[in-house]
Amino acid sequence: MKTYDIHLIRNASTAANEEGRYLGHTDEPLSRRGRQELTDLLVRAAYPRADVVFTSPLQRCTQTAKIIYPENKPLVLNDLIEINFGEFDGKSADELKDHPLFADWLSGKPGIAPPFGESNEEFARRICQAFERIIEGIIKSGTSSCALVTHSGIITAWLALYGLPEANMNDWVCPPGHGYSLLLMPSLWMKAKKIEVTERIPALEGE
Repeated sequence: MKTYDIHLIRNASTAANEEGRYLGHTDEPLSRRGRQELTDLLVRAAYPRADVVFTSPLQRCTQTAKIIYPENKPLVLNDLIEINFGEFDGKSADELKDHPLFADWLSGKPGIAPPFGESNEEFARRICQAFERIIEGIIKSGTSSCALVTHSGIITAWLALYGLPEANMNDWVCPPGHGYSLLLMPSLWMKAKKIEVTERIPALEGE
């Protein structure tokens, strides 16, 4: 049976990432440092090829996709956008520590959402539906390889839910511009909705 390669890549860094601020729907571009780090990474590392590149609509992802895959025209999927942090967006944990909802939200208490933002349940439902639609489309179209350039929170949540070996979200954290390659086997997906994580990307020289 045909198998498929899927590559999950986190956006390169922005000023908010570097300053330790929550960054959700705010459309912040890559920082100068983020662009330089990604350019330097491309010199010494190899990203896997992709027949199709999907990306979040936010600049930090579309810019990352164009740097890594300059010959591909990224397909923008709105549901690949990061979680909506609402009033927490752009603020640091230190700035939020006295907010009455922050501790419960940070601990993952069910039903808690930042004011005007998404709860963890709403976020998970949105990104799971998006991922499953992508998988269905890949299999139906026979697309052998694709890259999904998106956000850290989405990548870690997907891998915690669908990845093999099974691990917690914190075990799947990756630096900006990095990610994971997955091997989609339709029989395993249809039986258990699981997908094998095969390696970290990009592949650095000597690894």
